[in-house]
Amino acid sequence: MTKAVRVHAYGGPEVLRLDDVPVPVPSANEVLIRQEAIGLNFIDIYFRSGLYKLPTLPAVIGMEAAGVVETVGAEVTSLKPGDRVAYPAQLGAYTRHRALAADLVVQLPDSIDTQTAAGMMLRGLTVQALLRQVRVLQPGDTILVHAAAGGMGLMMCQWAAHLGAIVIGITSTEEKAELAREFGAAHTIVGLDDVPAKIKRITGGAMVPVVYDSVGKDSFISSLDCLAPRGLLVSYGNASGEVTGVSLSLLAARGSLYVTRPKLTTFIGRREQLVSASKELFGVVASGAVKIRIGQSFPLSAAAEAHRALEARTTTGSTILLPD
Repeated sequence: MTKAVRVHAYGGPEVLRLDDVPVPVPSANEVLIRQEAIGLNFIDIYFRSGLYKLPTLPAVIGMEAAGVVETVGAEVTSLKPGDRVAYPAQLGAYTRHRALAADLVVQLPDSIDTQTAAGMMLRGLTVQALLRQVRVLQPGDTILVHAAAGGMGLMMCQWAAHLGAIVIGITSTEEKAELAREFGAAHTIVGLDDVPAKIKRITGGAMVPVVYDSVGKDSFISSLDCLAPRGLLVSYGNASGEVTGVSLSLLAARGSLYVTRPKLTTFIGRREQLVSASKELFGVVASGAVKIRIGQSFPLSAAAEAHRALEARTTTGSTILLPD
């Protein structure tokens, strides 16, 4: 038997339960991974609460992890026992052992340990998609990044600065603003009050060509008001709730704006896309251009406590769970 955190009914952190479950047996095209670290992401809260529906209940939540291959299926030739691997965007990560199709995992380079990998795969590949595919960031672009001191925000600040962009980061506290500046933000704004006016002052009235908004409902209109004409709002999270009931006339009135709601699996859905994006992510991390900050870790058995910390926005950087 092994341990897994499962949701038996939708609700608050208290619904997370540590259960004994059978160790999975890999099929012909799968590998069995002994997971050493598991990434915690806001999407885990969406699945736990029922905002995003699980296929069945009870269900194991979690979207990313890293560990060591224990056994491989009969048809697997790309990996072998002892290989260090990681994966993003595969529901079911809150467990000590996991079987996954070999094509869904990537082998880690020697320069990246499993805890770092667990704290960077989902966020890092999302940042790669946002900055390199959704809209190819250009040197000299000025961008606005919400939640700039979070795990994804810190990666985005660094990677964007590495690409030559000028980053304006929004944080909830001055302490977090200082952290965002340390990780590449040229300017910071604390809180969501009067953000468009502050952006106008910072940019000399030009506003910004793109806003990366993970907050959702509470910041949607403000984010639109920060854009220059024909600007792009990239809405990629719902930390404050889902954006609903939007009139397209809002975009026209503010200067023919664009809005997109990207989903990571669209950008890494094919094996070659996953490998290519992971290679670029590993490269910027190995070079030191993007440093992964593991702000806090919790034992897997304390997943509920980790969820409470994330929801209260008391975390910084990436948060990981360590199998007991």
